Amino acid sequence: MPFSCGVGEKVGRRTVLAGSAAVASCGIARAFSATPPVIRIGVMSDMTGPNAVNAGPGSLAGAKLAVEDFLMTKPGFAVEVISADMLNKPDVGAGIARQWYDQDGVDMILDVPSTPVALAVATIAREKDKLTIFSGAGLSDITGKYCGPNHIQWTYDLYANAVSTAKALLDTGAKTWFFIGVDNAAGAGMVRDVSNVVKQDGGRIIGSAAYPLGEVTDFSSYLVQAQASGAKVVCFTNAAQELSNCLKQANEFGLAKMGMRYAAVIFTTANIAALGLASAQGLVFTESFYWDMNDGTRAFAKRFAMQSKISIPTSFHAGCYSATWHYLKSVAAMGIDAAKASGHMVAKQMKHLPTDDPLFGKGAVREDGKFMHPMYVWQVKTPSESRYAYDYYKLLHTVPAEEAFQTIAQEGCDTARL
Repeated sequence: MPFSCGVGEKVGRRTVLAGSAAVASCGIARAFSATPPVIRIGVMSDMTGPNAVNAGPGSLAGAKLAVEDFLMTKPGFAVEVISADMLNKPDVGAGIARQWYDQDGVDMILDVPSTPVALAVATIAREKDKLTIFSGAGLSDITGKYCGPNHIQWTYDLYANAVSTAKALLDTGAKTWFFIGVDNAAGAGMVRDVSNVVKQDGGRIIGSAAYPLGEVTDFSSYLVQAQASGAKVVCFTNAAQELSNCLKQANEFGLAKMGMRYAAVIFTTANIAALGLASAQGLVFTESFYWDMNDGTRAFAKRFAMQSKISIPTSFHAGCYSATWHYLKSVAAMGIDAAKASGHMVAKQMKHLPTDDPLFGKGAVREDGKFMHPMYVWQVKTPSESRYAYDYYKLLHTVPAEEAFQTIAQEGCDTARL
């Protein structure tokens, strides 16, 4: 099966950044299994594809920083971090998960920024009684109809992003909407969630245009439809490079000059790096983390840039840090041997302990596996508003967790399965 094993790294307090114990193959990484007891974390991400800028190597860097910080408080721990490229294919992701769980002694798989791959990995984690924590996979059904005892959803979900963004724009009187996005389950879910809020607020859906993921670079035909609709808001239900291409071409068509506003359900600082402020300015979106929110996020961003050579972290990267920190704190509370014996029991411990870290602040992991924390509605600054490097966002609204996320009953989790 064509997948990358990545690198294994047995981590001491200093070796996460120094990389002094890095090894070059899964076979060598397995040699560490003779050293008891080692907690092994596998960062499974899109390392080379369209989501590599949002997740990818930055997710690995975020996890390593969390391990380094944790080991400063628990120097007796041994933690190994390995990584692999899932290629955004469920069969590849499932193959990596099986090898990691069965042969390489991985205790927790992290990130997985693709819902189809995440669902495949979650099934294997339950079968093997291991743990997965999803920082990048956003479908709210992960903790809804697909909820389970061996996985947790961290950084965000698409419902919270969609509804928070829609409400913010509706409050300004933007009542007519047109959608451009991906023709898949996640894209359809985003359209559904936004549409429900728009209609409840007395607004109207003027139209929509969907395209197959990864098969379109010229979005002119879809933008012509949006332009002709006369909608007040063009809402993009795609992500990463495809979203950046859409926005760039939308500006070439002059949609903003016509008075149309831009909204996106999944948007990160990586999009602005690809576009520049001039093309992204004015866009409204929801994100759970921004590097310039406070002293804690700024300190993390500085260390992250040194570790990863990526200018600023995205929310996916921050989520990997936060999730890894809480995971290791929970492992320490229950003991390494008990944690390695059952991913289900680690998940229970993570739900029992309150969360607290410098990036997301205080929060909690809900019974269904949803990490509950505030969400933030942002608007991209104009070039004249930006005062220093990477000064990209201005805050419009803070949305409390209980308002941003659906309840367990609304999501449809059968808690008897947990």
